[in-house]
Amino acid sequence: MAKTNYVITISRQFGSGGRLIGKKLAESLEIPFYDKELITMAAQQSGYSREIFEKADERATNSLLYTLSMNSYLLHGMTGMAELPLNDKVFLIQSEIIRKVAAEGPCVIVGRCADYVLKERPRCLNFYIYADLQSRVDRATTVYGMESEKAEDNIQKLDKKRANYYNFYTNLRWGLAENYDLCVNSAAIGIDSTVDVLRHFIERKTLGPAK
Repeated sequence: MAKTNYVITISRQFGSGGRLIGKKLAESLEIPFYDKELITMAAQQSGYSREIFEKADERATNSLLYTLSMNSYLLHGMTGMAELPLNDKVFLIQSEIIRKVAAEGPCVIVGRCADYVLKERPRCLNFYIYADLQSRVDRATTVYGMESEKAEDNIQKLDKKRANYYNFYTNLRWGLAENYDLCVNSAAIGIDSTVDVLRHFIERKTLGPAK
């Protein structure tokens, strides 16, 4: 298959295998993959340490200054961020990086509200990967080494954090099907089959609807 001309974003429930699916998809399409790489790039561009970005990563602020200062940022660029809380600065810097890598060509981007950041981009496909809770618990314990007795609670807390982050910065609802081009239950068909489904969807978009 030829390289796609679409930028792909993947939102995912914790333990659904969304990151691995995104990585495998990028490899199969022979296009760049971005997840934690965005943190390194944002740190290099901003001058902040990587640790600062990791601490603030996908974590919403509780401050109203984000809303009050957004217009200033849009008007004045980086100089408009002076009064923003650190988490908001991290979000805006990462958003700039996301737009930059998307402008460079097709790629797969995981998380960080990339679907919203690129909402004005015409050739962008947004996928959401989910799975039942027990399957995610099994994956968290066997793949990520999470303690079994704490796994369910930790997963729910992590998903709540991702939802709060997404809902706060986009004013949309994380995981709501209408916000994505395709939602796939990875536990129902497996990681590799989910990659195949996404590839087929991308192929149909590239080639156009069947006659």
